[in-house]
Amino acid sequence: MLFGKNGQVGWELQRSLAPLGKLIALDRRDLHYCGDLTNLAGMTHTLQAIRPDVIVNAAAYTAVDQAENEPELAFRINTEAPELLAQLAEQMGAWLIHYSTDYVFDGSGERPWLETDPTLPVNIYGQSKLRGEESIRKSNCKHLILRTSWVYAARGKNFIRTILRLAQEKEQLTIIDDQIGAPTGAELLADVTAQAIPQLLRHPEKSGIYHVTANGEVSWCNYAQFLLNFACEHNLLVKVRPSAVTPIHSKAFVTSAKRPLNSRLNTDKLRNTFNLYLPHWQTGVTRMLSEIYSQ
Repeated sequence: MLFGKNGQVGWELQRSLAPLGKLIALDRRDLHYCGDLTNLAGMTHTLQAIRPDVIVNAAAYTAVDQAENEPELAFRINTEAPELLAQLAEQMGAWLIHYSTDYVFDGSGERPWLETDPTLPVNIYGQSKLRGEESIRKSNCKHLILRTSWVYAARGKNFIRTILRLAQEKEQLTIIDDQIGAPTGAELLADVTAQAIPQLLRHPEKSGIYHVTANGEVSWCNYAQFLLNFACEHNLLVKVRPSAVTPIHSKAFVTSAKRPLNSRLNTDKLRNTFNLYLPHWQTGVTRMLSEIYSQ
């Protein structure tokens, strides 16, 4: 059973999970079954009726700045709902696959974060996601928690679409250059999930938390320049040249929620445990751009 089927990751999971078995994919608007993570009673009824072997939760509250003003909703979706899913999974003997974020860390230093590093979220969103992780672990259910960062996809709202839209409207962009991470495609996350599930079913000892991002690292500013280089090389209509992107420090860009500067995640545990190769971030971004502009 998949929750959040129409989100960036959920949409790709519908594709990647389909060959593994009968898939029931839900979002919060489904009428026959309940896919609304704010409706805990409805979710309970749905799961008890279907009793899936694997529960995949790709739904989340991800409005980072807005979470500062509506923490109750953020915690209900990111903490209470995963806690319920974990409790039901444990009762049913099912696996729970859940997605988390680099925002569980404080973003200090320059070393890629390990799964075992101390967590210290700097905003409400990160706190709600960390509490969700903790609830899953305490439930003793069989689980796979995948922490990731800087997710993008061909559909939905994300950095790539925002930059390309602004580049058609403006002649200069100012982008943060002191936050570092790895752009990670929803397609990659979905494929990693589909590769991991059969291994988990055979080897339950692999249960736990893993980091998964594309290989490499980049600042938001250099990421934007990469996107604009692609646009210029492919004669796309943009007003902004890569050289017209001005770097700015995070402290000069005020937002409601504080962001971590270091979003690097060490993926050695995932790659070694599941024998997976994670391609460089440019590979996935270029592929997505080519898909968008070939339509």
